[in-house]
Amino acid sequence: MTAPFQRAQSDGSTTPSEDADHMSRLQQPRRSKFVEMDVDGDNNGNDEDIAAMLHRHTFESRSRSSSYQSEFDGDSQTKSVAPVFSLHPRLYLLTLLLFIGLPLLYDTRWLSMPATSIIGARAGPIRGSDSMMDHGAGHMRQKRADTVTDVCSRWAGQSALVNGTIYLYGGHSTQEPGQKSGTWSNDFLSIDLSKSWKIADPSVKGLPQPSGPPAVANGYLWHSYDSLYLYGGIVSDSPAAQPDPYSLWEYQIKAGKWLEHSNPKTSAGNNSEDGNQPVLQAGEGAGISIPELGRGYYFGGHYDAFTTPGWSTWTNRTYLKALLEFTYPGHSNDGVEALAGGKTAGSDGVWRNVTSGGIQDTARFPNRADGSLVYVPGYGEQGMLLSIGGGTAESFSQMNVIDVYDVATSTWYKQATDGEYPKLRVNPCAVAASAPDGSSTNIYVYGGQNLIPYGQQIQYDDMWILSVPSFKWIKVDTSGQSAPPARVGASCSIWDGQIVVVGGYTGPDLSCDNGFYVFSATELKWQNDFTALDGGNTQNQQVSQQKDLTGLGGSFGYEVPGAVQSVIGGNAKGGATITAPVQAATQGPLATGKPITYTVTDSSGATVTQTGTVSSSGGSNGRDGPNIGAIVAGVVAGFFAVLAAYLGFCAYVYRRQLALYKSHVAMSQRAAARGPNEKSSFLPSSTEGSFGRNGKGSMTDQSSGIGGTGSRLTGTNSNGQDSSVLPLPTGLWPPVGGNSTANSSSEDLMVGQEPSFVGVLLNPRRSLRVINRD
Repeated sequence: MTAPFQRAQSDGSTTPSEDADHMSRLQQPRRSKFVEMDVDGDNNGNDEDIAAMLHRHTFESRSRSSSYQSEFDGDSQTKSVAPVFSLHPRLYLLTLLLFIGLPLLYDTRWLSMPATSIIGARAGPIRGSDSMMDHGAGHMRQKRADTVTDVCSRWAGQSALVNGTIYLYGGHSTQEPGQKSGTWSNDFLSIDLSKSWKIADPSVKGLPQPSGPPAVANGYLWHSYDSLYLYGGIVSDSPAAQPDPYSLWEYQIKAGKWLEHSNPKTSAGNNSEDGNQPVLQAGEGAGISIPELGRGYYFGGHYDAFTTPGWSTWTNRTYLKALLEFTYPGHSNDGVEALAGGKTAGSDGVWRNVTSGGIQDTARFPNRADGSLVYVPGYGEQGMLLSIGGGTAESFSQMNVIDVYDVATSTWYKQATDGEYPKLRVNPCAVAASAPDGSSTNIYVYGGQNLIPYGQQIQYDDMWILSVPSFKWIKVDTSGQSAPPARVGASCSIWDGQIVVVGGYTGPDLSCDNGFYVFSATELKWQNDFTALDGGNTQNQQVSQQKDLTGLGGSFGYEVPGAVQSVIGGNAKGGATITAPVQAATQGPLATGKPITYTVTDSSGATVTQTGTVSSSGGSNGRDGPNIGAIVAGVVAGFFAVLAAYLGFCAYVYRRQLALYKSHVAMSQRAAARGPNEKSSFLPSSTEGSFGRNGKGSMTDQSSGIGGTGSRLTGTNSNGQDSSVLPLPTGLWPPVGGNSTANSSSEDLMVGQEPSFVGVLLNPRRSLRVINRD
């Protein structure tokens, strides 16, 4: 066998003795995983043979392949029928009828014994999932044994986080240090995150081991808000097991029972292969659940003899780059032809195999396994998936360039990152946390290992953050902390802003591992306990995002760490100043969209940070329509800015005009005080006249509201007409034939009317002409 997480040789070769031994193990009848039965010992008489046969029929799995059924029935028939050939033909006929009839009666109310039907597996709930038969107790029905929680180590299990509970199914587990065989299990556990606990004493509970779902590792456990769906995985290679034809197993959380959906087939859709193809079981791929969209995805992985029935051990494994999509029952998906027009999936769900989305079918999009998928809301109409890490037996996937999948268009793109990036690796675990205002989504990538060169695995214990949309890598400094040992194949979940790490393979040097660790995504520290917070909703969203279904779950209580703020800007609540990839995107959702953002308020209701609004349909991604609030605020602010500028301008004009008026009054008073025979420097020359060219003028008394001295200036124009006015200063003398408005503006200074601010507001142009003639 291969060591845990150690790949087989790329050529798939084995020695003749090894292959013979392997095939001999495959040919042995498979026994029940839950009850030890002595069906291979010596038996005396036909009764014991028939009893052994019945026992083996009873505990044969409902999902067993037809080849194993025929082999099983053939062996039993040889034992029970051969001695009867010498008896009377009627006795032989009776024995044959019993042989055929008894299995048909096992699943009836007369015998009340579950059995494998000879006419094919029955779909529906596995009635024996909560109980088992104890042959030493006279066929009495007993409660099925709960999963043992006290183990030496666990890794490569399938996990899901639903409403504050982590569910962990299958994977590997050992009972003692150095155990190499029999590590595959169908263990079923739950971890309670609704209350606080210490990592040395986690709140873990063993659930009943199911009888139907296979014991697999490196598959995925999709989840909706009320069900779990087990897809993929690899079966045991020590002892060697043969995989069954794939069935989707659903665990209904409220009912506590498993349901089999057999013989699933794909449907045609956008960028996918033709429909009506059987869904095959892949292993070591990357999975993700998006319960708000009602979909699960499984990316890449491989097919080999431990995932696919009938695959020869002489044939090399095939690595994949397809994206398998499963639409949950009751949900719609416009990317699937069968669900066009808003139709929803039936009770079996709907499958689609995306194989040609954008760059997916090009040479620069390599096949891969053992990576991670992360979902980021916003940007595209339905968010996007990011593929982190992975590789094959010979190469790794890039970490400085990330493959990005637009969910709404079923299209793959590439996006370059910036800064130092993690060492190339497979099997890291990754989770995403949203800033309170949604301006950044920070992806935490932990652990993994290097498999190259073959047989010299190196596990990692580092933590990295990829901040989106900047796509800046940030290495977390955990030096001096009580960090867990380096590991690969751990299950990671985030709740209340804390990353819960379960299990992981730590290499041959560590005897046993505690298997439960907690990392604060805000403080960037490993801590000794999980602290449950009050106030989160069932999705554990940020308070500011709880009215939006698309808000990222698990982020309640999370704040942007200082190490991230120093790179992307903003503060603990968000407000990132880098709002686009540093290495600019040229196409895809990162080029045309933006994050869904929210307004964050403090306990008093005051706005802490405001970067956008959420539409009534569940958020704005920058392409759903204009931001009405921002437009209104901009218009109001612009109006007041223009008004303030206008008032300032009018105040300036008013002060200038008032000063000019006072200056004119003072000059007029001085001119009047000199008397009629004293030439004033402010009077026009006699050659130009007072009121016109060649005019004549003389000084006489005049009562004037302006002069206040009783003096009078008398003038006679060229027509002999008399006109009495106060003299204007030379600089204010209106030109003959000048603009009438300008003339009247100058005359306003003569009629005893002091300028007013309201007058300037109502006619600033007139006042401006007055001061411009000064």
